[in-house]
Amino acid sequence: MVVAAAAAGAAAWRGHALALPLACAFPTLWAFAPSRVISAAVSAAYFLAASHGLPQGVINFYSTDLGGGIALWIGAAAVFVFVHTMLWQSRPGWERALWFALAAILMCVPPFGIVGWAQPITAAGILFPGWGWWGLGATAAILLTMTTGKWPIAAIVAASFWAWSAAHWIAPSQPDGWVGLETKLGSALGRAPDLDQSQALLQRVREAGAAGARVIVLPESAAGLWTPTTSGFWMDGLRGNDITVIAGAAIVDRKGYDNAMMEISADHARRLYGERMPVPVSMWQPWLAWTGQGGGARASFFGNPVVESAGSRVAPLICYEQSLVWPVLQSMLHSPDVLVAVGNDWWTAGTNVLAIQRASTQAWARLFALPLVLSFNT
Repeated sequence: MVVAAAAAGAAAWRGHALALPLACAFPTLWAFAPSRVISAAVSAAYFLAASHGLPQGVINFYSTDLGGGIALWIGAAAVFVFVHTMLWQSRPGWERALWFALAAILMCVPPFGIVGWAQPITAAGILFPGWGWWGLGATAAILLTMTTGKWPIAAIVAASFWAWSAAHWIAPSQPDGWVGLETKLGSALGRAPDLDQSQALLQRVREAGAAGARVIVLPESAAGLWTPTTSGFWMDGLRGNDITVIAGAAIVDRKGYDNAMMEISADHARRLYGERMPVPVSMWQPWLAWTGQGGGARASFFGNPVVESAGSRVAPLICYEQSLVWPVLQSMLHSPDVLVAVGNDWWTAGTNVLAIQRASTQAWARLFALPLVLSFNT
């Protein structure tokens, strides 16, 4: 069971959207574990395999040794294991299914959902593309049935819809007039004021505008530290162009900073969106505020789920939010017109973290039949 759980986690979360339904095997393995200890081992194997790129990502980000990466990896897994172990039931039947439902819900919303990666419910966009909330409900029903004696029926139903979806799979497209520009600037993006870098980005924006784009999305941190000088640079650079730029930036004050998306045109520049859930530890550091030190990225958790830009209702997701469940579902409650996902993922080199973010975002966009704009820096 432990080996099967690890295989399901690694295969489902390898970074290919069509592989996500393999995660539906986890509820069965968890439910039919012969003891609470084995259920803990199954949960750990699934989560650690699904998130196996984290240690290398931590090493890349902090330039640290393997020990630090493994510590954060195990720490995140401990939350998932704790919830699923405490709620495991030895008695079979629908009562066990309800306890699994509670575990899944707890891992989808704060506080446990802050590290709620690798949730099988993400497969809804592959099993039932275009079904929206009905597809989410159908997937939930399959996952709950997978914890009962009727799991073979649920598995056959899931496999049938999966096969149909794979045969007709179409990746989400960008909306007309919208373009996401991707960069390969590594850790240099947004780290320090760089006029040459900003001018090069501005030139790419102008070229995209000349090719017909009216809304151009740049990666997280593309505009760097947001200041009046930065604002003036971009507004001046867009004069004579009837285009809107959405670019990532950091807005700093004495208490910390917002990891934000800015909306910029020739006649205005404004904060469009503040990240609801920055990366814990590396960005979101609430203990600094508790000790009166200040600093770190602010988390709004349930703030600004949908924003208005260029006449469209935008569901925004910045980097880490693409690995979680509640930010995207909260946005979907507000009936957006387009899903915009950005990231500064240079630190994911040598891992499948970025591929997982893309796959998850594609799955959500397909579930709700939304156009998708992606923009990442690597």
